[in-house]
Amino acid sequence: MVWPTLTRGLAEALRAAGIDVADRVERIELQIPREPDHGDWTTNVALTLAREAKRPPRAIAEAVAKAFPLAGGPFAAVEVAGPGFLNFRYGDAFLAALPARIASDGTTFGRSEFGRGTACLVEYVSANPTGPLNVVNARAAAVGSTLVRLLEAIGHRDEGEFYVNDAGRQVDLLGASLAARFAERAGIARAFPEDGYQGAYLRDLAAALPEAEARAALARPDGTAWFRDAALERVIEWQRRDLEAYGVTFARWFRESSLHASGAVDETLRALEARDVVYRAARPEVGGDEDEPEAAQGEATWLRTSRFGDEKDRVLVRANGVPTYLLPDIAYHRDKRARGFRHGIDIWGPDHHGHITRMQAALAALGAEPDFLEILIAQQVNLLSGGQPVKMSKRAGEFITLRDLMDDVGADCAKFFFLMRSTSAHLDFDLDLAKRQNDENPAFYVQYAHARIASVLRYAAERGLAASGEATPSAELEIPEARALIRKLATFPELVRGAAVMREPHRVPTYLVETAAAFHRFYHACRVVTDDAARSRARLAIAAAARQVIANGLALMGVSAPERMERAAEAAT
Repeated sequence: MVWPTLTRGLAEALRAAGIDVADRVERIELQIPREPDHGDWTTNVALTLAREAKRPPRAIAEAVAKAFPLAGGPFAAVEVAGPGFLNFRYGDAFLAALPARIASDGTTFGRSEFGRGTACLVEYVSANPTGPLNVVNARAAAVGSTLVRLLEAIGHRDEGEFYVNDAGRQVDLLGASLAARFAERAGIARAFPEDGYQGAYLRDLAAALPEAEARAALARPDGTAWFRDAALERVIEWQRRDLEAYGVTFARWFRESSLHASGAVDETLRALEARDVVYRAARPEVGGDEDEPEAAQGEATWLRTSRFGDEKDRVLVRANGVPTYLLPDIAYHRDKRARGFRHGIDIWGPDHHGHITRMQAALAALGAEPDFLEILIAQQVNLLSGGQPVKMSKRAGEFITLRDLMDDVGADCAKFFFLMRSTSAHLDFDLDLAKRQNDENPAFYVQYAHARIASVLRYAAERGLAASGEATPSAELEIPEARALIRKLATFPELVRGAAVMREPHRVPTYLVETAAAFHRFYHACRVVTDDAARSRARLAIAAAARQVIANGLALMGVSAPERMERAAEAAT
């Protein structure tokens, strides 16, 4: 990885220039410029330190460029540009050695120990167990699983977890809805609950119930609980099965009900009481109670979240003694800390944006570290077909499920498309584009690049040629397309580090599309298998390195790297 070498070199050069940044070295802003004229790396560190150093930024940049240690490193030159930018250029020796290094590193190329030892729990999807997973859940699954792999790639000890909300009003309503659907099927009069779940999947569930047991439960006053439990187990199994088919698995499925059964919810309330951050009252000390009308019917238990940055205090336990969702959620995050995780990343859906401040305030009230919880919002997904939005209604139970999407476009393509935009941005998912088997489809384009290289390597092997394990000859580096491709491959380790640290998985597919394009330009400019065996081996090494990097990038996304595709046969010439 070039990044640590560059930061250490900059720190050393800055000290030589009379500026000590020892405690801030990791905060030096470094970028990989899009324009080749700006070098392979660039930094504005001289501009940012000019005020503190009371020196002109260009003078600082010139001093740093002069003192930067080049010997034995990846860079051949440091240039000062404009008012004080520093541009770094790779040396030929570094670029020439890179294809062989990638071949040697194999699947580990791009990995580092940057975040070694950090224990982080990534909680994602965590959909209510009240029906099949939808496309927003599918996006969260793609983002979360990729983020876990990215963090592991920089040395984190990470786990992914699914929090099952199997307690509370919504699952009771699910049970009542299933009971009504079974009664309807059995010809027994029973009112459908107001705001009940309408999806056709409930009729499927009702049809699968054991007849005698279901009829007996229907006749009991407390029979809805039987239908609730039956529905929960089947829906959770559906969700687990569909996620596994999607290539997403979790270290643990954590059930909310286990917090109630173990007494963790009550223990959490006592812990908050011990910190003097709860009180009982008919109304809150700060803010209104519009979000919890039940609280106005008597004394409720409130949490003083307003002390910790929230706009008002929040109800923990309603006047009727039933906890709100907030108390078990606090208990769950308390449990995460008790399990030894010092950082938690939650990926929530777009309808939970307003809950961020109250949850962070609640954890602060509990005494959690300020940086313990990090929350990402996986924004809304709009499906397009024929250029028009696909109409969906969650209330009416009419929506495209994860299973529907996989059947339509495939798991690989779905994940790739979900990851192409920033997690916090709304995503338009073009179903027609996702089904195209040509270069217009970015997922196909990247996978096809991998398959094309595999085809070239097979073609070469049939002729007794293999990739060279030696340094790339200088003549090949002089070919602009070959040099550009190797430069692109050199940035992969930083791509991985940056995507992990900034929590931006969308950087991976963007990089892969650019790398595939760089390979195709190289492929069309340079005949890989020629009559010159030495030249062929050198070019095969470059192609094989590109193949490895594309495969490593696809693996981070949980997307397959096919050896053959329909159009790949064209490549073997």
